[in-house]
Amino acid sequence: MLSTAFKLPADIFSSPPALWPKEWTLDNFVAVFEEIPFWQYLWNTVVIAALSVLGMLIASPLVAYSLSKIGWRGQRPLLVIVMATMMLPPQVTMIPLFLMWNGLQATNTIIPLVAPAFFGTPFLIFMLRQFLMSVPDELIQAARIDGASEFRIYWSIVLPQARPALITAVIFQFVWAWTDFLNPLIYLNDASKYTLSIGLYSFFGEHNVEWGPLMAASVLFTIPALALFVVFQRYFVGGISAGALK
Repeated sequence: MLSTAFKLPADIFSSPPALWPKEWTLDNFVAVFEEIPFWQYLWNTVVIAALSVLGMLIASPLVAYSLSKIGWRGQRPLLVIVMATMMLPPQVTMIPLFLMWNGLQATNTIIPLVAPAFFGTPFLIFMLRQFLMSVPDELIQAARIDGASEFRIYWSIVLPQARPALITAVIFQFVWAWTDFLNPLIYLNDASKYTLSIGLYSFFGEHNVEWGPLMAASVLFTIPALALFVVFQRYFVGGISAGALK
């Protein structure tokens, strides 16, 4: 992908194939900004990814906390239901969900793309629950004896302890929302609302594919997710390790 982004069209399918360009060019990157409204697609993708991450941070840790540190009737069955939803292929719920959002007149908006995150992401709920199980119960019980409310315990004690797991969850949610192709394709009809993943598809013509600009756009598309992982790699590995050990 990286080498093709800098190749001339004649060098992309050269025989024998060359890993690095014989002649480096930036024409493919120029074509990206000329052929698609890149900045508009980028803004749309950033908004959807940011709102999805925000919704996940609001809902998933709360549910994970209730399933790990608060004893209440029905806790175990709810955990089983949350895990069972992870077994459903998205193709099974695709049509019912579209009919639901269409009935709510929410199609061609970003609502179907970001609203599910505000109700919790099953995989991240389970991952956060596994991490929160490692938080000492004595710490929470001491706070309850001191008169702290359940939300105060959650906000001031549990969340700071769960920072590595939260950063891991943010990376997962961001990458899922950033790279999502199927849902924007289903729910968005207005080209001005397209995301970058749909914008990349613009380089597929009826009879040919513009491989150079496509690879250049893919490089630009990959940079934010890669940068996020590099910056928070230490927390990401720590969060995954803690969840796996528990």
